[in-house]
Amino acid sequence: MRIGAREPQTLASGGTLDRMARILAARNIDPAAELPDEPVSFSPLDALSAGMPPRYRTAVADHPRVLDWVREVAEAASAPSRGARRQVTTGPSLLMAGVVGAGKTHQAYGAVRLLVQSGVGVRWCATTAADLYADLRPRPGVDSERELAAVSRCPLLIIDDLGAAKASEWTEEVTYRLINRRYNLMLPTLITSNLTIRDLRAYLGDRVTSRLAQMTTRVEFEDVDRRRHCPAA
Repeated sequence: MRIGAREPQTLASGGTLDRMARILAARNIDPAAELPDEPVSFSPLDALSAGMPPRYRTAVADHPRVLDWVREVAEAASAPSRGARRQVTTGPSLLMAGVVGAGKTHQAYGAVRLLVQSGVGVRWCATTAADLYADLRPRPGVDSERELAAVSRCPLLIIDDLGAAKASEWTEEVTYRLINRRYNLMLPTLITSNLTIRDLRAYLGDRVTSRLAQMTTRVEFEDVDRRRHCPAA
């Protein structure tokens, strides 16, 4: 194959410059403005906080069982290549049960922040059980199976308020498929629930609770609604 030589082309034609000027003006960009000497840098914690709900951007995990979980997940992290940052891969899961307002969600988000602060890379997602079922319900224009596959394979997943949505055969099946995939892949999962372990068994069925029993450490929170004892924010 031959490649012929061509004269270099320029973009200095009046039409091209006029189009560029119109694009910059539409975006409120001053072509004469000075560029900053150094690019603005963001820490991994800044990037993490930007993706969190505002209420939990400063969440701190301090429960002993949660701190143990963070340490175990961090120790299991591995680098995809030599010299690369270690990433959350496989690891244990945690089931936090207790009354409404006991601080379970706060601890879950605080655990993710603590992982990032420890220097570990975290690809994560968070959802409530009710929102999860809403997102996965079959409807036109949405590939529910693809959505389920994505959340099933997310390296770190927070499932908040498991057991709060109305139970049905469909929700039990979806929960089973999600938990079973994460169980098989040994992916760390943070689960919160207002139900006791016994009530969860009745809600989820034996297939799900059997897997949760093996894949999670279960933490019972004290029966105190902290929201009622904290000033409004």
